[in-house]
Amino acid sequence: MSSNQEIKIQNIDHLGIVAGIIDEIKIVKIINEKLGVDSREEVTSGQVVKALILNALGMVSRPLYLFPQFFEDKAVEKLIGEGVKSEYLNDDKLGRVLDKIYKLGLTQLFVEIVLVVIKTFKIETKYSHLDSTSFHLHGEYEEGETPEENEPIIKERPILIKRGYSRDHRPDLKQCVLDLIVNNQEGIPLFMRTGDGNESDKAVFAKILVEFQKRMGLDSIWIGDSALYSQENLQLMEKLKWITRVPLTVKKARELTQKVDMENIEVTEKMSQIEKERVKKLTQKGYKWKTEEVTYGGIKQRWLIVESAARRISDLEKLENKIEQELVKTNKLLSKLEKEEFEHSSQISYQVTGINKKLKFFTLQETEIVEVTDKEEKTIFKFKGDIAEKSEEIERKRKATGRFILATNVLDESFISDSEILEKYKEQSVCEKGFAFLKDPLFFADSFFVEKPERIETILFLMSLSLLVYNLGQRELRNALKRGKTGLKNQLGKLTDRPTLRWIFQCFQGIHLLTLNGSEQVVNLTDERSFILEFLPASCHKYYL
Repeated sequence: MSSNQEIKIQNIDHLGIVAGIIDEIKIVKIINEKLGVDSREEVTSGQVVKALILNALGMVSRPLYLFPQFFEDKAVEKLIGEGVKSEYLNDDKLGRVLDKIYKLGLTQLFVEIVLVVIKTFKIETKYSHLDSTSFHLHGEYEEGETPEENEPIIKERPILIKRGYSRDHRPDLKQCVLDLIVNNQEGIPLFMRTGDGNESDKAVFAKILVEFQKRMGLDSIWIGDSALYSQENLQLMEKLKWITRVPLTVKKARELTQKVDMENIEVTEKMSQIEKERVKKLTQKGYKWKTEEVTYGGIKQRWLIVESAARRISDLEKLENKIEQELVKTNKLLSKLEKEEFEHSSQISYQVTGINKKLKFFTLQETEIVEVTDKEEKTIFKFKGDIAEKSEEIERKRKATGRFILATNVLDESFISDSEILEKYKEQSVCEKGFAFLKDPLFFADSFFVEKPERIETILFLMSLSLLVYNLGQRELRNALKRGKTGLKNQLGKLTDRPTLRWIFQCFQGIHLLTLNGSEQVVNLTDERSFILEFLPASCHKYYL
């Protein structure tokens, strides 16, 4: 081999897959159209956003912190665009683009990208899930001005970094909030919004759904947790279709869980085949349910009282432990009380009444008030008593174990059946999976330090955009495998038609761009990797040619 040969090796790995999905969504084009392109720029704003997503999904610990260094060994020109060099992706350029994106309006920009995705990929939006999470922050942040009352849900001011309810169990740190709406099952983000650190889900969730409907115009059935359920929120959502959980602080709900008799759900001939399979699946998992029509907050609703066998076992065990602990406590109180001496019998009644008010499952009952004379010939009173079980209360509590109530304002069972309400609500965890992804150190982190709230909001926007790219890529891969009636080997070597995109990313490690005397060639693209590539979106292929 001649010593004059010029050899350069750059990494592509799985980043060609990420770049291809970004191209399919047309993110670079949309960003450039919004922010404009200056012919004097070495790299466009859209390309910087593409680079940020590549970095975010680069499977390196704590992305966005070492942004310029990340691209030093990458095939930047192939992945991002002709003429783009790694040194162009510096902190100054990154900062300028982040500030431009913020001024453009993060939520609206996200909506415009999502509308393209929905149309291009025919995303199913019959059901959409809303949830929120918090990200704690390290560093000092000014409290900011007190928010105005009745300000719009999409704020024109920067978010306030404050202490609030921490989902990360770090109440000692200030935080910010990210609200996401995702589609059912696939978890494709449809809407994102940033919120103040001390924001309450109950105060904003209904307003978010109303705003989403206004901006997107989708005829979804909105699914959320019990933070949605209040008289004020139900009235705000009067024109929307929704499914939510009824908090047991609502008296009617609490009474129903304690009184309703459940029966086994039977599959009937009147049911459609899909309904039969759904009912069979849910009953095999130990679910029973019963419906009741209720009016609450002036809104007619269908309530589904649900009992879970697995949860009932767990709840019963906890209840029995509580009963046992209270019995031990009550015996100690009785023993102590019987040893005390009182000047007046009324003092005993007062003491017993006070104790009984604090007991949930038992009560102290007087058997005798003994009047005796002490050594100083002074009359004193002593208590003798028994412990009685509050059997009716205990039975009500036992009956309520494993039960919860779902509510919807869709009264027509032909539009959404009882079993479908339960099935779709159970899929609310799709939001939690998205948040877990964003907090995975290999992708993002559950905390970060950025000086300005505006930058924090923009990073949350980019995180949501990265989740969109990842989940869309995973959806397209799985759908292609399903259409091909085939699968790929998972980590255990077994065929699956539902591989995670993260696993595919790992399979593509070690792919390089070799440049020899100006001639480029992708190396280490094995037959197995080429086979996987066939099931990925077409725009991914060019990065491995």
